[in-house]
Amino acid sequence: MNAVPPLAEGYEISADSARVDVDRVHHWLSTDAYWALGRERARQEKAIAGSLNFGVYDTASGEQVAYARVVTDLAEFAWLCDVYVDRAARGKGLGTALVAAVRDHLRSHGLRRILLATHDAHGVYRQVGFEALEKPDHWMALIFAKPGPA
Repeated sequence: MNAVPPLAEGYEISADSARVDVDRVHHWLSTDAYWALGRERARQEKAIAGSLNFGVYDTASGEQVAYARVVTDLAEFAWLCDVYVDRAARGKGLGTALVAAVRDHLRSHGLRRILLATHDAHGVYRQVGFEALEKPDHWMALIFAKPGPA
């Protein structure tokens, strides 16, 4: 697996969902993440409740500076989504370190695959071992026109 630089000094990664700053995560995603613009707070809360959640935290202040969410059965499959690094904390390798931590956490469960979708961060994900689908024509999606109520 690809080597990833260590987490920047002064930060820690946690998979404790109780530490997630739901207000901050909802703000980030609903106002600044192209894939979640306008996402309702209730929908975000439901997504967090039904997922594995990872955060990067400033060790001095305890403030959350990054987030990632995983939908998984912890046996065969996982979908990595909602990866976000606060604009003020970007450029420190936090996103790469976070995705590597998620990868390592999931690897310990023996999953066969982790999928994700990205419009513009392919380089980040390649650094931790992700690659384009070998046979994308084997994959399909069912996309509903508009999300229903949370």
